[in-house]
Amino acid sequence: MAAKKTLHYQCQECGHITQRWAGQCPGCGEWNTLLEQSGPLPKSTSKAGYAGAAGSEVITATEVDVTGDPGVPTGITELDRVLGGGLVPGAVVLIGGDPGIGKSTLLLQALASLIAPAANGPGLNGIYVTGEESLSQVVQRAERLGLPRDGLKLMAETEVERIIASAARERPNVMIIDSVQTMHTELIPSAPGGVAQVRESTAQLVRFAKRTGTALLLVGHVTKEGALAGPRVLEHMVDTVLYFESENSSRYRMVRAIKNRFGAVNEIGIFAMTERGLRGVANPSAIFLSRSGASPGSVVMVTREGTRPLLVEVQALVDQSNLGNPRRLAVGMDPNRLAMLLAVLHRHGGVATQDQDVFINVVGGVRLAEPAAVLAVVLAVLTSLRHRSMSAD
Repeated sequence: MAAKKTLHYQCQECGHITQRWAGQCPGCGEWNTLLEQSGPLPKSTSKAGYAGAAGSEVITATEVDVTGDPGVPTGITELDRVLGGGLVPGAVVLIGGDPGIGKSTLLLQALASLIAPAANGPGLNGIYVTGEESLSQVVQRAERLGLPRDGLKLMAETEVERIIASAARERPNVMIIDSVQTMHTELIPSAPGGVAQVRESTAQLVRFAKRTGTALLLVGHVTKEGALAGPRVLEHMVDTVLYFESENSSRYRMVRAIKNRFGAVNEIGIFAMTERGLRGVANPSAIFLSRSGASPGSVVMVTREGTRPLLVEVQALVDQSNLGNPRRLAVGMDPNRLAMLLAVLHRHGGVATQDQDVFINVVGGVRLAEPAAVLAVVLAVLTSLRHRSMSAD
């Protein structure tokens, strides 16, 4: 019997389907995310969970084999740092970032390093699946980066069923999907990139990775707000979520772990974009310091990002305001937090800034979240207001 065509509304965040439009999604609570859809109602074809096959029996915890393989280093130190030591067999990693920031470049470098023969044996078997570029474009990028082409297996395909069938024959240790928004399955009658397509395609790929022990890396697009495109359930289906970040016109890149089942969250890896691709920065504190000498409004603090301490410079500019409502601008920290600190400084420190514009900038694109950062911000504001530098001791 043909599927019944009807008018329905689907949430672009969580994929919830309802017969009536509403301003707020009943599934995830987001506003203005229900879009009108016409055609057969999407129906999930999943018959098993993401972590295993159907038909599993109930067993006790003592029967479970926990002697899993340790993480395999990718050969890129900064990437291994955010992954928690390396790629775990069967792990699914989602990497998001702005277009052109270097997601494909980093993954191609990592794959070339993983498949290269090592001193203790042959390299891993890996496949790079591209749904956006042609095979010649991928090969040209590899040549520009100076990567060896021997053993580099490529596939240009967007249909999930064909990708899984090819992977079942090749039995790769690592598989890269670039990108997940271009993938589609014939089980869902909609265009690639839709909520149902992204969710079901990812579910099939994740089940294959968990069943075979293949380490799967997915490239994800981001929206104009900087969030991963597609349903939010996508982040819950994977083991690790990494975000590529960069300041405008800067050659430095930061890869931040937002979710990681195999390592610390909020860990960051620092890279520099070169003509030979992305290279790890040995001394990341150097890029967060704009000058060596002390100056008014400049304070250097130690902050912890994940498991690594970093030296970060906090810059403040306090100037007489000509406006009735002085401006409060903060880059690298919450503006509401800045307003609260200025109020505390006035109430308990007797330092008034109600007629001053206050601007805060954290050098290098780092975001200050730990409570100890308030001391550096307050000192930067005070030194700028008094036009005095911090003492060297």
